[in-house]
Amino acid sequence: MAENKKNILHISVVDIIRLLISDKKKLCVYSLTLGAVGVILAFSTPKIYKSTVTLAPEESGQGFSAGASSLASMIGINLKIGQTGDAIYPEIYPELMRSTKFLVDLFPVNVTTQKTHETYSYQEYLQKHQKKSLLDYPAEWIKSVIVKLTGEEAGGVSKEPNPFCLTKQEDGIVAAINSKLDCSVDKKTNLITIVVEDQDPLIAATVADSVQVHLQRAITEYRTKKARVDLEYMDILFAEASKQYTEARKKYASRYDANINNVLKSVQSQIDDLENDMLLKYNIFTQVAEQRQLAIAKLQERTPAFSIIQGASVPIRHSSRPKVVTLAIWMFFGFMLRCGILAWRNRERFITF
Repeated sequence: MAENKKNILHISVVDIIRLLISDKKKLCVYSLTLGAVGVILAFSTPKIYKSTVTLAPEESGQGFSAGASSLASMIGINLKIGQTGDAIYPEIYPELMRSTKFLVDLFPVNVTTQKTHETYSYQEYLQKHQKKSLLDYPAEWIKSVIVKLTGEEAGGVSKEPNPFCLTKQEDGIVAAINSKLDCSVDKKTNLITIVVEDQDPLIAATVADSVQVHLQRAITEYRTKKARVDLEYMDILFAEASKQYTEARKKYASRYDANINNVLKSVQSQIDDLENDMLLKYNIFTQVAEQRQLAIAKLQERTPAFSIIQGASVPIRHSSRPKVVTLAIWMFFGFMLRCGILAWRNRERFITF
């Protein structure tokens, strides 16, 4: 029984090969036809360029805790020992970059095209100057029909987009920017890799550099927020203490000069009180000045440092799929389509499968 099944299977495979050979002309026609479709789509699809930036953030661990964290990271475990309690650490930088506020902040970035040297805001560039492939036109046509049927018009470009309440057009631009950005963090080394893709190589590099700057600024603002608030409060106290000391000094000097030859005890007592008040104000002023200097030092300490391992550069070669590969994929798809048609038409002969 097993030998019969082997013979039947062998005969079926031979029949399939013979069927394919007898239909080789149509197989070639299907393959070449879909291959031509693939070539047309490949040439109509805009090339994509990628620019990469690599950053190394400042380590927040100290001493033994930093060493333990480093050893744990070698086996893919992040202990986060000895950190200062920051809510933003490297592992969530990608989520920070996907936030609406972060993406909206990229709208006003000025970008210049490599070929025409024209300058636009990034928002305007994405809205009006993006090339489309043939596959995009059906979706655009369907979208325009829906807009006409629903009576909704896409408003103009907003000068100051509000991340809290975006228009449909602005939301579409946010989604477009989000699809062009990618951020990854190596858990072992904490290296941050930012990749930006675009149809224009110069714009890809420009936006990559801007994203790096915006990310550093966002992290710096978060980590130094409390220190900046403390410094602002100390500035207020310093200005007030300085004012009070200056007024007390002027009062003492004025009263002392006016009564320099007066030996009355009551007058001398008033001068002594003014002097004591001046010294008190001076002591408060010096203490506040010291606290202010400490607040400035704390702000500097809390400001994170980033080492740029690889800066943004204009890519020379595109990262799109090679046209030869696209041709091969579509020709294979045409071949498999014809094989499927043959299998359906001759399904009774290959019932053993």
